[in-house]
Amino acid sequence: MTRSLLPRQNGATLIEVLITVVILSIGLIGLAGLQSTSVQSNQSAYYRSQATILAYDLADRMRANRTQALKDDYVIDFPTSASNNGVTGSQADKDLAQWLNNLALNLPDGTGKVERSDTLVTISVRWDDNRGRIKATDDESTNTEIFVYRTEI
Repeated sequence: MTRSLLPRQNGATLIEVLITVVILSIGLIGLAGLQSTSVQSNQSAYYRSQATILAYDLADRMRANRTQALKDDYVIDFPTSASNNGVTGSQADKDLAQWLNNLALNLPDGTGKVERSDTLVTISVRWDDNRGRIKATDDESTNTEIFVYRTEI
């Protein structure tokens, strides 16, 4: 019987370990990118949920104060976003001021618009969704999101 003079290989070589580490690192970098995209998408979804809740809130306030709503006391056109609107005046003025304050506090640069045609009301909520954008753009106008809610009062 003859024995081979070459020693048998035991364990993994250093190059095999390095290749494994590189492949694992590339996979983990990909997962980190997916996590970042997921966080941005969740932020945008949160803003949409807030816009929906706040639009429904104003619609309910208008239904509760239908007489003034039908007199166009709730009609407004995208004022500057501010959370210091004075809550005084008629019930419609108070409702609008509270709604605009909530928009400004819950959404970045959040503001709203209300239009009425007979008993059909259109409530629009606008905010800056730059933090929720997955693909960055230099055009500031594309960062604005608008949620529109139409209902009968």
